Amino acid sequence: MRWTVHGERVIYDSPWVRLALTDVEIPGGPRFDHHVVRMPAEAAGTVVHDPDRGVLLLWRHRFTTDTWGWEVPAGRIDEGETPVATAEREALEETGWRPGPLRHLATYFPHNGTSDATFHLFAADGATHVGPPSDPSESERVEWVPVEVLRQETRAGRVGDGLSLTALLWWFTFDL
Repeated sequence: MRWTVHGERVIYDSPWVRLALTDVEIPGGPRFDHHVVRMPAEAAGTVVHDPDRGVLLLWRHRFTTDTWGWEVPAGRIDEGETPVATAEREALEETGWRPGPLRHLATYFPHNGTSDATFHLFAADGATHVGPPSDPSESERVEWVPVEVLRQETRAGRVGDGLSLTALLWWFTFDL
């Protein structure tokens, strides 16, 4: 069944996030205001794998959850940029490695009950080292993590970021 949207009122707006109250009606059910988080930009991330090195990851702290974990390089898609161009740019900026040709893994909506956030996932075989990351504030360290170690780290809960976890599980399941 498709809900009817009667309108939307913005409560907060910034270049990063918009919070709205959306006037919705469930067929045969009530009409009510539903909180919706609108994301002005989509995001893209890449699983970079090298058979001799492992998977290229960032070890970083996220203040919002006060947690540390492994993440794939990822970031917001700039206006006029394609998801694949973003994935390549973010990998290079955050790691200092230029990924090999990228292939699309999946596009998904991480919390579509309350948000229109959209994530595009890619994979690359290998990468070429260009230099240090151009944005060293992104992570505490950048490492090639062997696949078996990454499986253990994932099982241990040290990949908690939704985009990274989805990308890695998709890659483990369908692309490895």
